[in-house]
Amino acid sequence: MGPPRGPPHPRSPPKFNHFFLIPFPTNPENFIKICPELFELYDITVKSYRVESHITSRFAHTTVRSSVVNSGTKAQSIGFNVQIPKRAFITNFTMNVNGIIFMGSVKEKTVARNLYAQARARGKAAGIVRYSTIPLETFKTEVHVPPGSNIEFELHYQEMMHRRLGFYEHVLYLQPGRLVPHLQVDVHILEPKGIAMVETPNTFEAQLAELIKVTTSKDKAHIVFKPTLQQQRKCENCTDSAIDGIFTVKYDVVRDSNVSDGHFVHFFAPSNLSPLPKNIVFVIDVSGSMWGVKMKQTVEAMQAILDDLTIDDHFSVIDFNHNVRCWSDELVPGSSIQIADAKRYIQNIKPNGGTNINEALMRAVQMLIKASNHGLIDPRSVSMIILVSDGDPTVGEIKLSTIQKNVKRMMREEFSLFSLGIGFDVDYDFLERIAMENRGIAQRIYANHDAAEQLRTFYSQVSAPLLRRITIQFPEDSVSDVTQNQFDKFFSGSELVVAGKVLPSDSNTLTGFTTASAVSAAHNDTTDITQDGHLLDVTVLLHRVWKKHPVNVDFLGIYIPTDNLYSPLVHGLIGQFSREPEVSIYDIHAGADPLKKEATMEVKGNRLLVTRGWQKDYRNDKKRGSDVYCWFIHNSGKGFIDGHYTDYIVPHLNSFLQMH
Repeated sequence: MGPPRGPPHPRSPPKFNHFFLIPFPTNPENFIKICPELFELYDITVKSYRVESHITSRFAHTTVRSSVVNSGTKAQSIGFNVQIPKRAFITNFTMNVNGIIFMGSVKEKTVARNLYAQARARGKAAGIVRYSTIPLETFKTEVHVPPGSNIEFELHYQEMMHRRLGFYEHVLYLQPGRLVPHLQVDVHILEPKGIAMVETPNTFEAQLAELIKVTTSKDKAHIVFKPTLQQQRKCENCTDSAIDGIFTVKYDVVRDSNVSDGHFVHFFAPSNLSPLPKNIVFVIDVSGSMWGVKMKQTVEAMQAILDDLTIDDHFSVIDFNHNVRCWSDELVPGSSIQIADAKRYIQNIKPNGGTNINEALMRAVQMLIKASNHGLIDPRSVSMIILVSDGDPTVGEIKLSTIQKNVKRMMREEFSLFSLGIGFDVDYDFLERIAMENRGIAQRIYANHDAAEQLRTFYSQVSAPLLRRITIQFPEDSVSDVTQNQFDKFFSGSELVVAGKVLPSDSNTLTGFTTASAVSAAHNDTTDITQDGHLLDVTVLLHRVWKKHPVNVDFLGIYIPTDNLYSPLVHGLIGQFSREPEVSIYDIHAGADPLKKEATMEVKGNRLLVTRGWQKDYRNDKKRGSDVYCWFIHNSGKGFIDGHYTDYIVPHLNSFLQMH
C-alpha cells in the first residue's frame, strides 16, 4: 500500500514550473510540526489541513496537505513549515497555485536563492525551502502570491520505523496556530504478521483526547482525529486553537520471522531476559554556556537517571569545563548511599569557564580501563560513557578530528560511547560521529520545557542492556546476501533485523542459530522458519553467577513461548514440556532450612522430594525483577525429566547443526 496520490490535475493540462529546494538538515525527533507561523499573516484563510500516514510492515509513508487562500488585498509571501523525522527522506513536494503545479527540485543553495529572487522580482509565483534552528529545525517553504490566490501544499516523506522501549512510535506534532474548518489526521497501520497492541497516549487536553478514534483488527488499525471547528477552540467563544501538541500512536507487532518469494526476514527481540549489569561514566559539560535552564534540566534528569541504577551497576560522574573533575576517581556500586552523594555533588555544580571535551573523555575511558584491568567489575557487564554537552571544545585539544582519533584509539571493543547534544549551538555532527565510531548513538536534546524528559527518555533506551556480541547465523549454503548479522548490544525494548535470500533446497525449513552473551553468559533465541510462515522459537539461557558466590550455582534455563505450535508427538528435553505435565503437591512440611519448606511432588507416576524457594521473575520488572515462589526439584531433575540428564548432553552447543 503506497501513499495516496496528490490532488487531481485541472481538466485542462496545467503548466508545470520548478519549485526550488535548498538542502536542509532534519530533526532527530520523530514528529511533524506545523509551526505557529505556518501562515504568517492574518489576512489569509486556512481552508483545510490534513496529515495521513500509511504504515506497512514497519515502513511509514506520510503525507501533509494544506489548502489556504490569500484573502488580503495585496500580494504577499505565505510560509509553510513542517518538521520531519531525522531518518526520513522526502519523496515529493508540490504546490498548486491557482491551478498551476509547482514541482520540487533540489538546487545548490546560492543558485536556488538567486532563482527565487529573480522570480519574485518579476512578480511570479515561486517558492524556496530553507531551515530554521529555532525552536526546531524545520522544512520551510515560502511562496509569493497575488491576492485571491488559492494555494495547496503537499509534502510526502517516508521513514523506517524503529522499535524502542518495547513499541514502535509514530509521532506527529500538530500546531496549526489557528482554527481550521477541515482538520483531520489519519494513521493506517498494516502489519501482515499481526498487531499486538495499539495505543494513543493522551497528549492533548481531555476533550481532544476523547476525539481520537481507534479501530483495530488482527492485522490492521486505523486511527482518526477529526475535531470540528468548535471542538478546536480553547474555550466556547475563543478564537485560539487548542490543537497544540504531539499526536502519538504507539504499537507493537506479533514478532515473527518470514520466508516469502525466496527471501527471509528474521526479527530478533527476545523478552523476559534479566538485564546486564552496567558500568557507566557520566561526562557532563559544566562550561559557562550551560548556565541557567540547561544546567537545571540536566540536574533534574540526572536525579531520575541515578535513581534507576541498581546495586549491581557501577558508575561515576565526571564534570568538565576548562578543567576536569571526578566525583569519584573509581567506579562505585550503585548503592543508595553512593547515589545520594552523587546527587548532592551534581546539585552543587555551578557552570562557568571553557569546554575541554578531549581531556574529559580521556579521563572517562581511563576510568573504565582501570576498573576492567583490576577486576573491579563483572566481566559480563556492559561498559559505557554518556557524554552530555552543549558546545564545541574551546580548551585543550580543539581539533575535532584529533579528538575523534584519540577516543577511538583509547576505547576498547567492549566500551560504548553515547552522546547527547543540548541546544542548537552544539556541533551535533561531531557528537554523532564520535558515538557511531564507538558502538553508540547520539541524540540532540532541545533546551526547552521538556529537555529533562528528553534526557530521561534517551537514557531509558540504553539503560537495560540484555545481550552482548549477538551473532545470527544460518547453515552453510542455505542463504545468501545476508544483511548485518552481528550486533554489539541488544537493549530491552529494541529489535534486531536480519534479512537475505534463501538458496534453493530440498528442505522447506530454514534454521537460524543465535549466539550472544547475557548476564549470565551464552544465549543460544534455535529458530526453525518454515515456508508457510510458522515459527517455532526456543530460548536457552546458561545462567552463570560470580565464581565466588556463596550460594547460587550456574544453571540452564529453557524458555518456550506460550503460544504452543508443537505437535503432540514431539519429545526430547524441550518437546516433553511443550505441554505442561500434571503435577500435584502435598505433604508440605518444614525443611532443614526454616525458611524453605519441603513437600512431595507427584508427576509422571513418580514421587519426588521438592523444596520451596525464591526465584527472580523479570516479566514485569525487567531491571530488578520480582521474587516469586518456586518448587525446586533435586537430583538434576531425576523423575521429572524423561530418562537421565546425561541423555541430553551434547559435546558443544552448536553441534546439532552438523546433524542437519
